[in-house]
Amino acid sequence: MDVAAYAAPAAKAPLGPTTISRRDVGPHDVLIEIAYSGICHSDIHQGREEWGSAIFPMVPGHEIAGIITEVGSAVTGFKIGDHAGIGCFVDSCRQCERCKAGDEQYCSVHTVLTYNSIERDGKTPTYGGYSTHIVCDEAYVLRIPENLPLDASAPLLCAGITLYDPLKRWKVGPGTRIGVMGLGGLGHMGVKLAVAMGAEVTVVSHSPGKEEDALRLGAHAFLLSSDRAAMKSARNSLHLIANTVAADIDLNPYLSLLDLDGVMALVGLPESALAIRPFTLIGGRRALAGSSIGGIAATQEMLDFCGQHDVTSDIETIAVQQVNEAWDRVVSSDVKYRFVIDTASLTD
Repeated sequence: MDVAAYAAPAAKAPLGPTTISRRDVGPHDVLIEIAYSGICHSDIHQGREEWGSAIFPMVPGHEIAGIITEVGSAVTGFKIGDHAGIGCFVDSCRQCERCKAGDEQYCSVHTVLTYNSIERDGKTPTYGGYSTHIVCDEAYVLRIPENLPLDASAPLLCAGITLYDPLKRWKVGPGTRIGVMGLGGLGHMGVKLAVAMGAEVTVVSHSPGKEEDALRLGAHAFLLSSDRAAMKSARNSLHLIANTVAADIDLNPYLSLLDLDGVMALVGLPESALAIRPFTLIGGRRALAGSSIGGIAATQEMLDFCGQHDVTSDIETIAVQQVNEAWDRVVSSDVKYRFVIDTASLTD
C-alpha cells in the first residue's frame, strides 16, 4: 500500500511530504495506523548524516504509537483495535544467542532498525514513523496499555526503554540512590521511572533553571554541577548514575559522586571520545558502563510498568509540517521534553 510520509530527501535537507510503499500484510504481520510519532535526537543525527553514511530518502521515527487495523492469518498476540507501538527495530536474525536471550537490539547478525536500515532480504530499505501506516511482524510489535494516552506513550518506545533497561539491570529500587545527569527527553524519563521504582533520585545538571522542573517531576534533590562545594559534599553518595548527556564533558567529577561499587551507565551519545582518569574508577571500585535500548520482552515489561504506575512522557504535540522547526528546537534544547508528531496532519 502507498502511504503518506515526511522524508529527508538528502543529508541535511529539509524534510518534506512524500509517498512510500508498505508491504502487504503477511500471515505474521500487523498493520498499524500510526497516530503519533515521537521525535528523537537520533532522528536528527541520522537525517543530517552526523553518524556516518545514511540511506535516503529517509523517513525517520522510531517512537511509534497507533492502532492495529489489520492482522495476518497467523497472528495470535494482537487483534484489530489494539493499541500498539513500534520502537527502534523491527526485526533481527532470531537465531543467534543474543536474540534467543531477548537481546535482539544487540543481534550479532543483523538488527533491522525501524528506519535507515535494510530488511533481512538485503535490499529493502526501512521507513519509520513519520508516516500514516506501518506493517511489522507481530514479534516486534509492542502492546501499549489501554489506560495510557497514545501521544504521551510514543516516546516510551525509545526514551522510556533507554532509561528503564539500565535501571532494571542495576536493580534500582527502594533504598537505592540514583543520579540522573541531564534533564532532557531521556533524563526526565529517568527521573519518572526511578521514582516509580522507589529510588531516591537526584538530578545532576549544569542548568540552575532545571531545579524547579526536576522537583516537579519527582526528584528528591537537585545538584548543580557548577557548584564545586555541593559537588564535593555529594561525593560517594550515589549507587548508580544514568548519564543522558550527549555533550563532551569531563566525566571525572561526576564519577566521584558514585559510592563504592557504583556504576555510571552511559545512555547519551557524545560525538567525541571521553577522557577518564583511571584513579577515579579504581579508587572507588567504580564502573563505567554503556547501555542501549532494550529487547522486545524488556520493552513490553517497561510499557506494562508504565501502565501500572501511570508513567508517560511530557510532550509537545506538533503537526508534521512543523517538523523542521522542531528539529532545530531539539538541537537547541528548546522542548519540554519530547516533540510528538500528530500523524493525522500528514493528510492535511
